[in-house]
Amino acid sequence: MSVRKGAPALLSTGTLCAALLLTGCAATAPLAPAPVGPAVTAPPAGDARPHPAPPGRPAGAPATTPAPAPRLPGIGPATQDLVPAGTTQALVVSGSAADSSTSTATLYERGPDRHWIPTAGPWPAHNALNGWTADHSAGDLRTPIGVFRIGDAGGRLPDPGALLPYDQNEEFAISGTGFGGEPLEGSFDHVIAIDYNRVPGRTPLDKERPLGEEKGGGVWIHVDHGGPTQACVALEREELRALLRALDPAKDPVVVMGPAPELAH
Repeated sequence: MSVRKGAPALLSTGTLCAALLLTGCAATAPLAPAPVGPAVTAPPAGDARPHPAPPGRPAGAPATTPAPAPRLPGIGPATQDLVPAGTTQALVVSGSAADSSTSTATLYERGPDRHWIPTAGPWPAHNALNGWTADHSAGDLRTPIGVFRIGDAGGRLPDPGALLPYDQNEEFAISGTGFGGEPLEGSFDHVIAIDYNRVPGRTPLDKERPLGEEKGGGVWIHVDHGGPTQACVALEREELRALLRALDPAKDPVVVMGPAPELAH
């Protein structure tokens, strides 16, 4: 049985290009009229007396520049620049080192003052057996580093109250054991698809890989089975259910994930 709630319209990005056409002119342009109002002149060399400031700025006032937008805690400017401007909800999954298979997940929301406020977590999490990579390939047993949208969910069990589109399907069943011999059964009772090498707006079970099969895919947030994953992020069952109820597609949610030193760039 498959039940899928209405998927949102696909996000798209576009590039706005403008061309400026310069044309020659044989006639000589007329002289510009003299400005109206008092002229502002530079003080003579060596004159230390105070002189009027340019119009519109008080004497002695420094030039001002807009304050930079607040960043997610622990996130550096290069990583923050990857977060879409319209995003107001972000799950930060941070590992202690590049080869660590354990991490911490915290959900943040951006308030009216643009500051990011923690709204859930921190939660313990597992990631891939060999840690993290900025160039993920199928079978490398590493979790991709980056900023990815999260907009589709599903699982073997019924929808726990997700705002994201949720596909309940028996195909989410899994068996076998993990790297430490722990049972994998129930790991896909609830999952959230991470938009790495997948087509957004489809069930997490969708197999299309836009970057090619060699770049891996099927990277999810799923129920923790008590050990490292192949490439996914895993949370405890009740914490994942809470995350499913919290994520709001209207807030353009993303996951920001990687080792802490890398995310701090």
